[in-house]
Amino acid sequence: MSDDKKKLLIINPGSTSTKVSLFLDEECLFEKNLFHDAPELLKYKHVNDQLPFRCGVILNMLAEENVDPYEIDAFVGRGGSACTQPGGLTKIDQKLFDDTVAAVGGSEHPAKLGVMIAWTFAQKYGKEAFTLNPTNVDEYCDYARLTGIKGIYRVSHSHVLNQKAVAAYHAGKLGKKYEDCNFIVAHIDGGITVSAHDHGRMVDGNMGADGEGAFTPTRIGSLPVLQLLDYLETHSIDEVRLACARSGGFVQYFGTSNSDTIHELVDRGDKKAVLIWNTMIYQICKMIGEMSAVLCGKVDGILLTGGLMRFQDIGETIEKRCGFIAPISVYPGEMEQEALALPTLEALRGERIAMKYSGHNVWDGFDFLNE
Repeated sequence: MSDDKKKLLIINPGSTSTKVSLFLDEECLFEKNLFHDAPELLKYKHVNDQLPFRCGVILNMLAEENVDPYEIDAFVGRGGSACTQPGGLTKIDQKLFDDTVAAVGGSEHPAKLGVMIAWTFAQKYGKEAFTLNPTNVDEYCDYARLTGIKGIYRVSHSHVLNQKAVAAYHAGKLGKKYEDCNFIVAHIDGGITVSAHDHGRMVDGNMGADGEGAFTPTRIGSLPVLQLLDYLETHSIDEVRLACARSGGFVQYFGTSNSDTIHELVDRGDKKAVLIWNTMIYQICKMIGEMSAVLCGKVDGILLTGGLMRFQDIGETIEKRCGFIAPISVYPGEMEQEALALPTLEALRGERIAMKYSGHNVWDGFDFLNE
């Protein structure tokens, strides 16, 4: 083995799992998907409190694989929750770590743990840490930002990493560049986000971890505001915050976020499971319709990705309801691990310059609205 080969540990926390890959240059030596059922994670009051648990799970896995963390050249984590950032590769530093912990971007998506774990390991083992296309990449058009309450704006909280990776891959299959296409990309897993990609920019999408869009295995999705206010008369704000990202959706109805368990009930014809499962898909279809309007109906493809796309009925139902908009392509799972690894490898080789985290939002309001 050449001495200049690089080992990269790719760390990708989600709402129900921690996916970890070890790369040797471009080769993935192994990939592990460590599932965490919602009740297990709900033992931790705050997402940040999961840091020691998830670090321990990863270190135990590395020990089982006989991997010495000191031999790893860079730790790469999925990210989010800091100030909004431009798309691309960013070097993790203390400021990015601190802002991620503090969630200065306003979202408590578990993806933030990727930055936190990568930086923790980088400090412990004396190596560098990077992140790419975190959940808070902001490329929104102005019309996507405004709400009906002055001073409250919609911001970009989405599965940017996987959506952009899948869109770029699909564009290549069409013999085009990502920047030449219009796509609707739906990431469907423990969290669900659907976004409109207009010639290489993600110009709109739902704020999945903030309670917007379809409900999911762990999230409440959009709710009628007045009914939510009535609900708050007998439930705490903390309960609702938890339900937005960790204890909503399937967890509310079944006490578990395990989609395999729920789908087994669906296959057996359980009325409750059938109704809830198909309602989730119905709401995803509505979101796809919204994004087609954003793109004025000029859509080169609807791309379905994420862990739940292993269930064939989701794609079939979306095809029936949304196939008239554009051709539908299914990419089960995600392309995030390679997407995180390859740009980092280029940076380590001196072929790419990683951005420095600015500590400032990409966009910071409409000044003229305050006049």
